[in-house]
Amino acid sequence: MRRSTSVALGLVMGLAVAAQPGQAAPFECPHVGGDFVFGQEANINTLDQMTSATISTRNIAMNIYETLMTRDENNNPILELADSMTESPDHLSYTFKLRQGIQFHNGKPMTSADVVASFDRYSKVGNQRSILNNVARWDAPDPATFIIVMKTAQPTFIEALSSFSVPIVIIPAENRDVPAQQLTHPIGTGPFQLVESVPGSFVKLKRFDGYKPNTQFDNRTGFGGYKKACLDTVTFRIVTEGGARVAGLKTGELHGVEDLPTKSLSELKADPKITILPLRNWWIQTANPNTSAAPTDNLLFRKAVQAALDMDEIMEAASDGNYALNVGFQYPNQPSYTDAGKETYNLKNSELAKQYLVQAGYKGEPLILLTNKDYPPMYNSALVMQQQLQAVGINAQMKVVDWPTSVQMAQKSDPGWNFHFTGWGTQPALGALATMQFLADPNATYRPKDDKGDPELMAAWNDMNTLPAAADRQAAFARMQKIILERVYALPFGSFTKVQGVRSNVSGFVPFRIPRMSNVSMTK
Repeated sequence: MRRSTSVALGLVMGLAVAAQPGQAAPFECPHVGGDFVFGQEANINTLDQMTSATISTRNIAMNIYETLMTRDENNNPILELADSMTESPDHLSYTFKLRQGIQFHNGKPMTSADVVASFDRYSKVGNQRSILNNVARWDAPDPATFIIVMKTAQPTFIEALSSFSVPIVIIPAENRDVPAQQLTHPIGTGPFQLVESVPGSFVKLKRFDGYKPNTQFDNRTGFGGYKKACLDTVTFRIVTEGGARVAGLKTGELHGVEDLPTKSLSELKADPKITILPLRNWWIQTANPNTSAAPTDNLLFRKAVQAALDMDEIMEAASDGNYALNVGFQYPNQPSYTDAGKETYNLKNSELAKQYLVQAGYKGEPLILLTNKDYPPMYNSALVMQQQLQAVGINAQMKVVDWPTSVQMAQKSDPGWNFHFTGWGTQPALGALATMQFLADPNATYRPKDDKGDPELMAAWNDMNTLPAAADRQAAFARMQKIILERVYALPFGSFTKVQGVRSNVSGFVPFRIPRMSNVSMTK
């Protein structure tokens, strides 16, 4: 008999989460062995998961690391390295009992001391460390227990803690003081461990023979559940050119790919050796301003940019027509969706743009659009935006670098760029809280001066996290989105569908926000 467990977002007073009886037999690998070669479209900037919000890092790193809590297939919070979680009646503490017998890839047993060290490091260098702002302290009264004590009750804390956007992955205690992005040889507790990483070429993982599946579940679900490494090795090969990914999938050089160009789909669908796997609402194509650098430090100038844009033209180029216009930061099928701020979206008004430029006192200064060719949708978005801005008299210039370099540059508010092009995919799927985290202190993507965010925006963010009633938290999200769009702290263009593909001899590969290599097998 196997057991399963889940945690609803609406946690109730005094909730204790533990295993519940189930009936199904646990997953067994239909085939064991082989090297699964996966064609990834972009290089990684790091495998230090605590310090990177990029998809390219998460693709690989989340097969190596695990967390106290994660999300299931429907993005509901579930336990992972924790065996149980109890919330105190006053909502001011969470007590986690750890699963026993868990080992790191170096053979060391995991204890609460490692969890403490992981939280310590994340609080210093974590990309989204503001999720711990309302935490008073954490304690480890014994090797199997970890306790989080809050400053004030926060009804959204478990939602934030279980997010895999930039998760608090559990690492050995000896890595507590490793500087940001310097964790060059990651050691986790996941089903796969690192063998070799060659920047710009490939990352190779192998099965971790000491891995202990979570018997509270019968099968993999989301990033958690009952996971097994059926494959001997997994090679993430960096293949930035779409045609090369198609060719590799057709010949069998690649067993799976994360992105297939729209124009190739009809041909691939006719190939019986290939399975096409579409993911709707893959990401929201976005450009983020640098509000610390001229001319985007001027709100009127940013509004001129916003007024000039034709989102249909941008998204057509970004996706080969496989897109939907989308106001804001959630998808219309999500319960948290709001069109607040819609009056700022897709204006296509060149005269209004020119009026704003006059009011801003714009004198033809360069506007630097920071993008990359690793992700063609980002490059194509920047290219069309450049043309649209030049048409209204803005001296828009492209700065094209590789994806890791663009990410590194965008994390600094230096004058080397004005808009950074990216895609927010995992975060909108996780919900409004995970997405708005991007715009909150510290490290807000719009790079406010001295890293001090807009007070009204931060007030809305605080309400999103702390108001007791769900309806009031949703209203705070609508208010925050409206502020962001009206003050042009981000430019969401629209959303598009991404299409993955695998060879027909591959089983168990189910599309998700990130390619999960556990419970995947293949025959020769």
